[in-house]
Amino acid sequence: MRILVTGAAGFIASHLCEKLKSQGHEVFGIDNFNDYYDVKLKELNASDLKEQGITIFRKNLNENLSDVFALPYDYVFHLAAQPGISADTSLQEYVDNNIYATQNLLEAVLQYNPNLKSFVNIATSSVYGIEATVDETEPAQPVSFYGVTKLAAEQLVLGLQRTGKLKACSVRLYSVYGPRERPEKLYTKLIENLYYDKPFPLFEGSVKHERSFTYVGDIVNGLAAVIGKENEVDGEIINLGTDEVHTTQEGIHAVETIMKKTLIVDPKPPRKGDQQRTAAVIDKARKLLGYEPKTTLTEGLQKQVDWYLEKFTK
Repeated sequence: MRILVTGAAGFIASHLCEKLKSQGHEVFGIDNFNDYYDVKLKELNASDLKEQGITIFRKNLNENLSDVFALPYDYVFHLAAQPGISADTSLQEYVDNNIYATQNLLEAVLQYNPNLKSFVNIATSSVYGIEATVDETEPAQPVSFYGVTKLAAEQLVLGLQRTGKLKACSVRLYSVYGPRERPEKLYTKLIENLYYDKPFPLFEGSVKHERSFTYVGDIVNGLAAVIGKENEVDGEIINLGTDEVHTTQEGIHAVETIMKKTLIVDPKPPRKGDQQRTAAVIDKARKLLGYEPKTTLTEGLQKQVDWYLEKFTK
C-alpha cells in the first residue's frame, strides 16, 4: 500500500511512519517544520525516517498540494495540527492549521486521489471537554481553542463521508507519551528538568488530574490496524487510549524513581482549558480494530527516559 502521513516529522506521526514502513508499505510524509517547538527535534525525527527510506515533503498543508499527490495513495493518515493549550497561540493559528489546512488537504484528496481507500483523521480527547470519560456517542463539549478547532476538522472529514464523497473515520487519542514527545509536554519537560536539576513549572491542582497516559507504540499499533478495515470503520469515531488511569503525581513519581532524582517544583496558577480527568472508553477500538494497549506506564516512561538520555545528553 502507498500511504501519506501528515505531520510526519512530529511525535506520533513519525512513529506511525516507521510502523507502516516496517509492515512493508510505501510511506510518504508531509510536514511544514514550523517553529511551535524547536525545529531541531523535527529534523532529528525526519533524519531517522529518511534513513528508513521514507520520503517527506516539506510544505504547508495550506499550499498547493498537487506535487504531493502526483502519485495516488491508498490511505491518508492526517495527524498534522496546531497542538496544545497555549496562551501564546492565537485562535487564528489554530483555525489556519487545524481547520483550513484540513479542508485544503481534503480538497486535494477529492481532486487528485478520488479512489482513496480511507482518510483517517486523527482527533483528540480534548473535544470531550473538561471530563473525557465517555464513549464516542456522547456529545463533544470542548473548552479550548485546540479542542474546538480539532472538532471542526473532524466534522469536515466526516461531513464528506456522510455525503458519500470519501471513505473516512476519525480516531480520538488520549494523552500520548513516549520517545519524541514534544518538549513542552509533561514527560519530556519533566525528564529534562530532572536531569538538569531545573525547577519544573507545576500548575496548581494539576497533580490531581487523572489521565489515560497511553504509550505511543500502542497508539500507532491501533492506527495501523485501520488498514484493511476501511469498510468496518467507515464513518466511525473511535477512541484510542488506555483504560488504565493515573494521576499526574503518579506519573511524576514514576519518572523520579526511574531517574533516581527528586523534582524541584515551581508552583504556577491553574491553567485555563486543562482537562481535569480523562479515562478512555475503548470498547469500540477493541471491537473494530482488535486494539489492546499493552505497555504499562513504568515501561513506557523507561523507554522515554532512555530515548532522552541517548539523544540529548551525549
